[in-house]
Amino acid sequence: MTGKPGRIIPVILAGGTGTRLWPVSRDSLPKQFQPINSKLTLYQETLLRVSDSSLFGEPLVLTHNDFRFFARRQAAEVGMSPTIALEPVRRDSGPAIIAAALIAQRLAGDDCLVLALAADHVMLEGEKFLTTCRSAAAAAAQGHIVTFGIRPTRPETGYGYIRPGDRLGGSDAQTVGAFVEKPDAETAGRYVAEGYLWNSGNFLFPARLLLAEARRFEPAMVGAVEAAVATAEGDLGFIRLNEAAFREATAKSIDYAVMEKTERAAVVAADFHWSDIGAWSAVRDLGQADATGNVVRGPAALLDCRNSYIRSDGPLVSAIGIDGMSIVATDDAVLVMPADRAQDVKALVEELKQQDVKAASEHVRVHRPWGSYETLCQGDRFHVKKIVVEPGAQLSLQKHFHRAEHWVVVKGTASVTVDGKTFEVHENQSTYIPQGGIHRLANPGKIPLELIEVQTGSYLGEDDIIRLEDAYNRQ
Repeated sequence: MTGKPGRIIPVILAGGTGTRLWPVSRDSLPKQFQPINSKLTLYQETLLRVSDSSLFGEPLVLTHNDFRFFARRQAAEVGMSPTIALEPVRRDSGPAIIAAALIAQRLAGDDCLVLALAADHVMLEGEKFLTTCRSAAAAAAQGHIVTFGIRPTRPETGYGYIRPGDRLGGSDAQTVGAFVEKPDAETAGRYVAEGYLWNSGNFLFPARLLLAEARRFEPAMVGAVEAAVATAEGDLGFIRLNEAAFREATAKSIDYAVMEKTERAAVVAADFHWSDIGAWSAVRDLGQADATGNVVRGPAALLDCRNSYIRSDGPLVSAIGIDGMSIVATDDAVLVMPADRAQDVKALVEELKQQDVKAASEHVRVHRPWGSYETLCQGDRFHVKKIVVEPGAQLSLQKHFHRAEHWVVVKGTASVTVDGKTFEVHENQSTYIPQGGIHRLANPGKIPLELIEVQTGSYLGEDDIIRLEDAYNRQ
């Protein structure tokens, strides 16, 4: 396979959940949809990374059904409208990338080049990234599946490594001598000295070649994914892969399924700053330390503190005399640990989940396709929430058997329907939804609608909702 590469189809893998950056990253809103290192989310930064239309075609995003509206809304916020395909169940990167290659062929032809990027990685120095993509595309057009290898800046035990082989003629790429697992500290030092590269887990490949190699090594996996794509359905502008077929695909990473078996693997050494930000220690490394070695984000008051990472997304964090610590605070949870214990956060979260601690998986602010809500106060027979409805969005037409609701609009204008009658409620006005009343809330305006909801009744659980009509096809 040779030829001049055309525009590359970027594929953004945005379906994973992460616990190593808890309490900021949780199952209900994982790190790719969070602003970790800037005002933009990692997913938005990834989209903008592939926005050069002279090099890239329109992006294709693969994400889980739970995150479909995050993916669409956050893309729109940065002026992009990618094609979004939904994984009905998580099956690791192997089936996801195979599905992406199949969909990319439908969108751009059988011979298209595909760039598969994780949505939750940081890649700084954009021009160097684009240069690496051009080098990888040249090698891919010669018939190779090209992975991005990162030149190590230190011996790192948290990454896999690649041993480069022979130089490929006519490109900046090399063959892959070997993929090696995460090493111990001594081995990592030797790898760095011998010119090994970090394995970033990002790839550029001809769709046709990737699929051919996957069929060689994992025919059952490819067959299941092909069936899932062939019988996919459109749903509110999303491509919904067939669940029954996709569930039959083996859960396996693309590394194990293809890359460690194929003779067509190549690597391009990248010089841009890269991190998979797999721990709070990695986030700290992205920040700017002050004169005492502290990296601070958010409201904090420190006295005689050194070499520490302090982040708050809500309350003021105060600390005295700490050294080498990490403190991460959100509205409902605080993590405190020695900085060198960052890899243990995942184990802590698993223990919290076993104890059924809600904060292990869910944020105080609960996101919905129409906006979000968060609890302000609750007690016996009452529950007070702040509700935000995005412009043009609406909740389902619904009723409750066990509660009544009082709504006070604090910003914007609400369009309210109660038992067939529709009317507007403006700022500083309120309305009442009786128990059993069939109602709907909508935002007809151009700014977010904010209101305070006071629920009263004998039962206030979220399952006391009977949806009669829903614009988002929820059950």
